[in-house]
Amino acid sequence: MTAILLKGRETSRQLQSELAKSFSELAAATSVQPTLAALQVGADAAASGYLRAIRRACQGVEATLRPVELPEESSQGVVKAALAELNEDGSVHGIMVLEPLPDHIDSTQLNDLLSPAKDVDGVHPLNAGRLAAQREPHFVPATPAGAIKLLEEANVDFKGKRAVVIGRSDIVGKPMALLLLHRHCTVTIAHSRTENLPAVARQADILCVAVGRPAMVTGEWVKPGAVVVDFGTTYVDGALKGDCDQKSVAAVAGKFTPVPGGTGPMTNVMLMRNLLSAYRRFVSAPGT
Repeated sequence: MTAILLKGRETSRQLQSELAKSFSELAAATSVQPTLAALQVGADAAASGYLRAIRRACQGVEATLRPVELPEESSQGVVKAALAELNEDGSVHGIMVLEPLPDHIDSTQLNDLLSPAKDVDGVHPLNAGRLAAQREPHFVPATPAGAIKLLEEANVDFKGKRAVVIGRSDIVGKPMALLLLHRHCTVTIAHSRTENLPAVARQADILCVAVGRPAMVTGEWVKPGAVVVDFGTTYVDGALKGDCDQKSVAAVAGKFTPVPGGTGPMTNVMLMRNLLSAYRRFVSAPGT
């Protein structure tokens, strides 16, 4: 078996075109420029790569990216002050805090401080709680939202399927599990301490991997014909690598998102969709 590769570029281009039109119409009607602020502490390669991708996504919809780059040695107080300033800045409609952060920075404090109305990556507890309760309005984290959209476009059947999500981060693993649950999957969240992890993975009709360990999952972990979603974004010798060994997984899976070119393009366009929601709310009711 050779898996059908689910590439996000074509779908993302279509969505980008629709978003660009909406941004343009709102900007023309209100004379307000949509603006996304991205706060980065240090110069981690993955965070810097994501910043470049966000810049391209903003350019694609003619939104403004405002990078806020702080030295790696910045204290928690300095980073919180920078974030608080962005919260209060009326010209900023969306805010992202790029990860990974330096070890001495507590990301939980930053997520709690972030304005829920500008939290376009859905990390504030209010937005996370709304997602868990399946209540609108909320911002769904862009990476899992993009993966779900990609699977929907590929006509993946969710109802009653066994889904295994390897990874329990607040920004990918947990929200992906909730999005699958909301689509009537039976969901297992696995992680590094899960006993007999390969056997658990082999039970999945839909296997999602978000652990940050290049090529950890091999074809032996995959149920024949399964849908495999690889969220991995680790740079190895300057090249982007996924969490799956692509050759062996693609030989077993029915459908598979490659790295690069799979969920990545969808992540960026879904981020722009969240920014549009934040921007639209602001221009409809300034100051809210």
